[in-house]
Amino acid sequence: MKKQLIKIKVIPNAKKDKVVESEGLFKVYVNAPAVDGKANKALIEVISEYFNVRKSSIKIVRGEKSREKVVEITS
Repeated sequence: MKKQLIKIKVIPNAKKDKVVESEGLFKVYVNAPAVDGKANKALIEVISEYFNVRKSSIKIVRGEKSREKVVEITS
C-alpha cells in the first residue's frame, strides 16, 4: 500500500470540474460551492477520477476549511 501526499488549491464555483498540475501543485476546479463541505465532496470525486482510485482512498489531511489543502491518496 502506497501513500502519497499532494498539495491542492481548490477553486470552487468553477464552470466545470478539472485538474491542472503545475510545479508540484494541483489546482482543482470544482463546480460546487464552498458551502457545507460540498466543494470538499466534489474535490474528492474529481481527484478520484484523475488518479483513478476509489473515493475511500482519498483523505483531506490538512485544510478542511481552507482553499489550500493537503490530500493523502492511498493506492
